Amino acid sequence: MDTAHTQGVGRTVHIRDGRSLFLMEKGAAREGEPTVIFEAGMAAPRSSWGLVQPALPDGVHSVAYDRAGLGRSDPDPQPRTVARMVDDFDDLLDTLGSGPFILVATSGGALVSREAAKRHPERIAGLVLVDPTDEGCEAVFSKAFRRFERFAHHVSVALARVGLLERLYNGFLLHLPPDSQADFRKEGFTMGVMRTRGAELTGMVGEMNVLRGKPDEPHDMPVTVISGALADMGMSQKIRAEANAAHARRAALSTNGRHVVAAHSGHMVPFSEPELIAQEIMRLVDRSRIEARTSL
Repeated sequence: MDTAHTQGVGRTVHIRDGRSLFLMEKGAAREGEPTVIFEAGMAAPRSSWGLVQPALPDGVHSVAYDRAGLGRSDPDPQPRTVARMVDDFDDLLDTLGSGPFILVATSGGALVSREAAKRHPERIAGLVLVDPTDEGCEAVFSKAFRRFERFAHHVSVALARVGLLERLYNGFLLHLPPDSQADFRKEGFTMGVMRTRGAELTGMVGEMNVLRGKPDEPHDMPVTVISGALADMGMSQKIRAEANAAHARRAALSTNGRHVVAAHSGHMVPFSEPELIAQEIMRLVDRSRIEARTSL
């Protein structure tokens, strides 16, 4: 057991088809208290939350997990559609009780959390979407962007094959606590992860095209959308502006929506401004606690 780990205690849970998912858990679930669930970006392990999860107060119950084929979770022999990822996520939540849950997701992981919240809104107390992939940004559907994304994937595979992919992310990894950093370096850059990356990329692009034709309806679920302010990682200033405008529209769909700009960050907000994310999570935790007390 990883009892001294920065991200808590590690354990596996079994889901409907016999596969296991690995998670790191801090704090204990308590009646009426929300549980914070961290969903990482495309092909990223739970360790990518190694600065944010420990930044929450000790009294908050939180879980960061590895999607199938990432970190220490079993691979999935089926196509990694977003619906399939949400099936896994639903099974994970079932092992953690009835909620309420606050879902925190970044990049492509936001698609999973959004769809999970749509399936079971009764057990979701809110969403924090960190520089999310959003179908409302038309630029990501352009031929040029799609070519760049495919090129970036092929380069990542080539670098992983010769053991150099880790170096590309070294500047981010050095920010992590030593234990989370060691986990990420050991588990985050293997060829197995690259196979999962390709499968997730296919599934997430497919889902975005579906969602593009089915705009979300206004709702009252609390949603905070955090946008990076800076252009980076293949995202020009023009695309950054379009993405942030889509983020603002996403937040505005909720009567309890909030759009926050991370002034010192590009896409990798969990590494550059973890305290800001933790602050926005606690806004929703405190809101959930107040609602629980007033409903008694």
